[in-house]
Amino acid sequence: MKLARFRIEGERGPLSGEVIGDSVQTDEGSFSLSEVDLLPPVTPSKIVCVGLNYKDHIEETGANLPENPSLFFKPPTSVVGNDDPIEIDSGHRFDPEGEVGVVIGRECRRVRQSEVQDCIWGYTGLNDVTNRDAQEWEQNWIRAKGFDTAAPVGPYLVTNDQLELPIGFELKVNGEVRQSSDTSQLIFGIPDLIVEISSFMTLNRGDIISTGTPSGVAPIHGGDVVELEIEGVGTLRNAVREVA
Repeated sequence: MKLARFRIEGERGPLSGEVIGDSVQTDEGSFSLSEVDLLPPVTPSKIVCVGLNYKDHIEETGANLPENPSLFFKPPTSVVGNDDPIEIDSGHRFDPEGEVGVVIGRECRRVRQSEVQDCIWGYTGLNDVTNRDAQEWEQNWIRAKGFDTAAPVGPYLVTNDQLELPIGFELKVNGEVRQSSDTSQLIFGIPDLIVEISSFMTLNRGDIISTGTPSGVAPIHGGDVVELEIEGVGTLRNAVREVA
């Protein structure tokens, strides 16, 4: 299934449903996608991100090949949805990073390889927007990766039974392709990431593991439009707004 969370002006609270064609079906009826405001498809308690998980990105950054997954967090407050603005500070460099997000479907801990598929709810898009200036000097990347609007997520969640690996994706800025790859190029694959992360941390339903970004990172500026298309999921679109 392709699942959406959305809001309609005047409706109570977020609604959820299955996307079928150009509409979303809910317990309260059918709504045209052209008439709704899409929200992030899940509300994660945490987002666990993986750095340096594509060889071509490692080469462009000059980093060393990691022996284990390099992990960091984005807080729930960094999450925004489709068509929400990405807010960047003037005078600093901010880069979008297109990634495939794996959404956890149930509470899990110490997952074995044979159990991985039972723990995956589905897949979505995640744009790991990064304050590159802060990343240069900050050891734990809280400012670089955790600011408000640093994690656009969406547009939909497509369940695990509807997608086959590898999943291709492409990131565009103002219609120009900057990144293009698929999950077959991951250094640490999705099953390995779930096994590793759950070995020391409980993962909850709705949590997201963001699997890493390929080469092609470059700055964005106020007025730009960033689009992340995930094969089989859809296109996450966010305009960039510069703030003082």
